[in-house]
Amino acid sequence: MSSHDRPAPGHDHSDQEGAAVDWEELGPYLERGAEIQTPLYEQAAAWLRELLSVNEPDTASTRPEGPVGAVDVRRVLDVGSGPGVVSCLLARAFPNAEVCAVDATEALLERARDRADRLGLADRIHTHCAEVPHGLDPLGGADLIWSSKALHHVGDQRAAVAALAGHLRPGGLLAISEGGLTPRFLPRDLGIGRPGLQSRLDAAAEDCFTEMRAVLPDTADTLEDWPAFLANAGLRTPRTRSFLLDLPAPLPDDARRHLQATLGRAVETYGDRLDPDDLITLTRLADPYDPAGVTRRPDVFLLSAQTVHTARAPEQ
Repeated sequence: MSSHDRPAPGHDHSDQEGAAVDWEELGPYLERGAEIQTPLYEQAAAWLRELLSVNEPDTASTRPEGPVGAVDVRRVLDVGSGPGVVSCLLARAFPNAEVCAVDATEALLERARDRADRLGLADRIHTHCAEVPHGLDPLGGADLIWSSKALHHVGDQRAAVAALAGHLRPGGLLAISEGGLTPRFLPRDLGIGRPGLQSRLDAAAEDCFTEMRAVLPDTADTLEDWPAFLANAGLRTPRTRSFLLDLPAPLPDDARRHLQATLGRAVETYGDRLDPDDLITLTRLADPYDPAGVTRRPDVFLLSAQTVHTARAPEQ
């Protein structure tokens, strides 16, 4: 199961309402989306490198173990890696580390291997095909485990965090990228249709997300508190930080094409949830030949924020 998808405004899910997902077909879309967000991921990677390079005081006052020391990062797991864009970025951020890209879709892992080869990283990036989190047992331990937008596809998110935490080496860091702010890319008044379309698309995506999670195996109705999940897994020194992607208008062509594909998927995924006028507007925005479409508009932008929650394993 990959997690670097953005098939609908506001969420990163392709399996709303239980529909089957062809992750192989989505590969180019997922890769381009992650490439566009590279500035955001680079900020996050620099922060993780900073956290792992200093001694951190133990912020859990009930624990007597003392500070968590700096870690020489030798092994990184990217859990829910998709086509490996972030796997390669982490390999560059931690040049002494072996990086293992973990995903349940072999076609996406093939893209990750191809990407690593193109970037001269093939000797340091390996892949493992497995479902999250139960297929990780053969992997052993890691100094850094990164998982972006994968765990919301798991029914029991608390148990998934605990499973990932169990693979940390002493002092290792678990980083869960979930939440943030819904991406914004449309002006309030488009000049076509009723103003405020973006908010109505977000509402439809939220409904789809809720329905997707309701039918996951072993789904748990739990308060979605990622720092609490990390603490419950026995990890320490919790940190949370959000990272901004700000691409002002006019957007470059690759970002426009990605948004056009995103809106096209929105038509397919929840177009039937919109009123007829909004569906007409959405369809026009997704049309690459329409003068009002996102590939031709001068006012389309991309603004989003992604939140990363971290905590570290105790020292032995």
